[in-house]
Amino acid sequence: MTVVISGASRGIGRELVNFFLQKKGVKVIALSSHPDKFKALEKKKNFHAVKADFTIEDSIYEVTENIRTITGEVSVLINNAGVLVNKPYARITSKELELVYRVNVFAPFLLSQQLVPLMGKKERAHIVNISSMGGFQGSSKFIGLSAYSSSKGALSILSECLAEELKDKNIACNCLCLGAVNTEMLKNAFPGYKANTSAKEMADFIGKFALTGHENFNGKVLPVSISTP
Repeated sequence: MTVVISGASRGIGRELVNFFLQKKGVKVIALSSHPDKFKALEKKKNFHAVKADFTIEDSIYEVTENIRTITGEVSVLINNAGVLVNKPYARITSKELELVYRVNVFAPFLLSQQLVPLMGKKERAHIVNISSMGGFQGSSKFIGLSAYSSSKGALSILSECLAEELKDKNIACNCLCLGAVNTEMLKNAFPGYKANTSAKEMADFIGKFALTGHENFNGKVLPVSISTP
């Protein structure tokens, strides 16, 4: 089994790498703009780090070519990479908006598209998109997150569409809308705020869901939060 994880060098992504490396018979491909952060894992035969800059479209195609040289089949794809800009709506620039959508929407769209030919060949594959409670319809919304939350909302709907598009290819697609998690990205966006859920706790949940969730769910957008909102 091969698991591909984007945004893998820190936070939830790094904890997901640790989670899957503990599983017997699992090969992990970690996608990150900073693959040098995986030096401690380089000697592991079941681990591969691939450089990925999702702000550049061509990088996605280079990434998929590298993945094809590593493996002929992908069982699980976790689209975890994300960018958060905390800025009032009236002040967000077109460049900032494009950056958020390029990483949070375009990258999972294109990466999934490129990896579909490697998925579902021998066993049912699973695409897990990591969204946010901010992108969950009906949840409370917050000032400063119009770009981030709307991009995550787009990812949620994309997940529903992919489930329909790929149901005949032996591939399931689900979306997890996470509540606040105590990560570096959250700390940078909201200095002084501390979430009750750790990156490891959330990664353990996501990892287990990635392995078994497609047995009961497909095309679902699921809130994952211990608080309301």
